[in-house]
Amino acid sequence: MSPGERDRRLTRQRRLQQAGEFTRVFERPIKVHSASFTVLARHNDSSEPRLGLAIAKRQIRKASARNRIKRLIRESFRQHLTLLRGLDLVVMARSGVQTKENAAIFRELEDIWQKLSKRCEPS
Repeated sequence: MSPGERDRRLTRQRRLQQAGEFTRVFERPIKVHSASFTVLARHNDSSEPRLGLAIAKRQIRKASARNRIKRLIRESFRQHLTLLRGLDLVVMARSGVQTKENAAIFRELEDIWQKLSKRCEPS
């Protein structure tokens, strides 16, 4: 593994793990919506972005489809770490996302990351 790849790993420091961390984001979020996702964001106290996934079984019935969506979200997040610096993010999927192709999901997530970075810039 090269040093550049090592810097992009999704370590524990880059994940929301405890219920309190998720609750903090849900309390006063900056929201971005798309056809397939709702993303909630909030500034954190570090320079590292952190990701939390809330992919509901009600929205995506099959476990294999939920896992595919999670993998795509995590990969897109890893590719945009510098853009999302200092944010805690919770990504929620909407029904119908499982029928989209991977490339379409990546484009949609990239648009979301761009919107979030603009909305969350310090004024």
